[in-house]
Amino acid sequence: MSMSADTAATSLAIEDGIAILTVSSPPVNALSARVRTGIAEGMRTASADPAAKAIVLICEGRTFIAGADISEFGKPPQGTPLAEMIATLEGAPKPVVAAIHGTALGGGLETALGAHYRVAVPSAKVGLPEVKLGIIPGAGGTQRLPRVVGVQRALEMITSGEFVSAAKAAESGLIDEIVEEGRLREGAVAFAKKVVAEGRPLKKVRDLSDKMDEARGKPEIFDAFRKAHARKFRGFEAPEGCIRAIEAAVNLPFDEGLKKEREIFNGLISGTQSKAQRYVFFAEREVRKIPDLPDDTKTLPVESVGIIGAGTMGGGIAMNFLNAGIPVTIVEQKQDALDRGLGIMRKNYEASAAKGRMKAEDVETRMGLVTGSLDMKDLGGADLVIEAIFENMDLKKETFAKLDAVAKPGAILASNTSYLDVNEIGAVTTRPDHVIGMHFFSPANVMRLLEVVRTDKATKEVVATAVKLAPKIGKLGVLVGVCHGFVGNRMLAQRQREANRLIEEGAMPWDVDRVLYEFGLPMGPFAMSDLAGLDIGWQKGQEATRLRDRLCDIDRRGQKTGAGFYDYDEKRKATPSKLVEQMVLDWSKEKGIARRPISDEEILQRLVFPMINEGAKILEEGKALRASDIDMVWITGYGWPVYRGGPMFYGDTIGLKTVLAKMEEWEKAIGPEFKPSALLRRKAEAGEQFTGAA
Repeated sequence: MSMSADTAATSLAIEDGIAILTVSSPPVNALSARVRTGIAEGMRTASADPAAKAIVLICEGRTFIAGADISEFGKPPQGTPLAEMIATLEGAPKPVVAAIHGTALGGGLETALGAHYRVAVPSAKVGLPEVKLGIIPGAGGTQRLPRVVGVQRALEMITSGEFVSAAKAAESGLIDEIVEEGRLREGAVAFAKKVVAEGRPLKKVRDLSDKMDEARGKPEIFDAFRKAHARKFRGFEAPEGCIRAIEAAVNLPFDEGLKKEREIFNGLISGTQSKAQRYVFFAEREVRKIPDLPDDTKTLPVESVGIIGAGTMGGGIAMNFLNAGIPVTIVEQKQDALDRGLGIMRKNYEASAAKGRMKAEDVETRMGLVTGSLDMKDLGGADLVIEAIFENMDLKKETFAKLDAVAKPGAILASNTSYLDVNEIGAVTTRPDHVIGMHFFSPANVMRLLEVVRTDKATKEVVATAVKLAPKIGKLGVLVGVCHGFVGNRMLAQRQREANRLIEEGAMPWDVDRVLYEFGLPMGPFAMSDLAGLDIGWQKGQEATRLRDRLCDIDRRGQKTGAGFYDYDEKRKATPSKLVEQMVLDWSKEKGIARRPISDEEILQRLVFPMINEGAKILEEGKALRASDIDMVWITGYGWPVYRGGPMFYGDTIGLKTVLAKMEEWEKAIGPEFKPSALLRRKAEAGEQFTGAA
């Protein structure tokens, strides 16, 4: 028997005594006002119908409810509120079974927790990923989940936002039964009939307490969890909100706990961090949209890859392709360099296997896809060849001329240059239309960012191939234009100049590093230099034009020599160096600079505002498509804190008028390198933003 309690988003049918309430709101059945209202109305109709002995909530399409409708955030509420809809499920007078396939995430899992029972197919995944948007679950997730899976597991799931497989969810009691793949409807109906036949109780999650009892009156459980995850949660407000909400679940009656959860949720959703994290969520998806490269742009096949150079970058780049099952031929000039490079790749894979991140046989499978060679002619069959050699224009041009002679017609030739003009590199070949920049970030097998550098002559197919290849090898590919340093390093140069100048004027290296670390970056510029090695670009015996040259002259070359800007112990723990402090003071004196106290606020502004200004110039010149693309470069390539939304978003949050005023002040006081960009001036004077999201 079918019933007409349909709304546009839900339909209700009764089959053999079981009401089946189906949600159909493509593409992911998100909890829009229409869906929430449809479910609430369908539940009321089914509850009142004597023909229905139990109710199954199921979704059409590729997934169960995949979460809230993020586009409704910050808008006036419409339709049935989510918490009220969930209460309708939980308060139903007959057993309610949630039938899960695809993903039940966020509000989707909160909805399923409102049901009395949950079944799922083996491929289903569940989770509460709200923390990644700078908020906490706001419709009972923090109150119901610990009642089902226990406090420790709930803390882990909610503060990480991890997705959990159906098997793991069943282990923890979150799923009552796994049903056959592809037969979810039949399996859920059979389970509902069994519940009715056995007279099982209406298992309301709100009334469960046995898994909470062991945590009552034990604040030390929460303190230990905070301590264990302090590094991971540093700077983020939402994980602490999650912990406080779960504490409320343990210590307060259910309805009071719900109230506390809502209060924490409201505080976070109106804050800057959540705005930033939601902006980043959309910015990441926006990166793939390129105005003149529609989705149906033809791409070239990339079934084999060649790499020139088996050093740190070449080996790291190769691993990305091997991980994706794409065979790689890697070419070096000398056998020992080749052996060393291949050995390091194997060691990296074995370390991953030892940590349980891959199986031992995966190590062999991946290493089995790589061929080492000392002859560039062996790159003749590759669809894509990436050059990853020393950053020197003459050397790169010489390499590309040789490569052009051996690479097959139609192959894409890419340079992993960090700074150099890829148009100039392409000009030495007979196929500049097939030359592109692919700038991987170090370590290339770990860092997510790939700057895809579009040359003047590259065909649309070539550019589209590189952009579409990025996600296949686990990268976020951001399209950028040719200019010195592209987007990331061009902006970094502004920060580096000011970091060096600040220590000449009165700050110490560790003051500068501390300010950036407290701002949320993984490390400051001087600690970073020590990690990378101070001898990059240094030549023994040349005149010291930088303080770091002087440090190299006395063999303080960074962490590898146990001393750089900092002193290091055997565990590489850094402490400020008295010797370096004296060298900094002497350096200022030699340059005739009278040192002065510099506040943390000035340090931060001097490091970040010129970056924002440079970002504006990059947009003005069309070297990045959007301000949000610049922000994604900095988040994925340089560890800019997600909760600050990237440099351009940060500029918007503090106000572009503030940035402009400071740049004008420094232009007068220090020099023309602070000249505000025309775009920054225009936007500041019009009261506009770069991102419109802050």
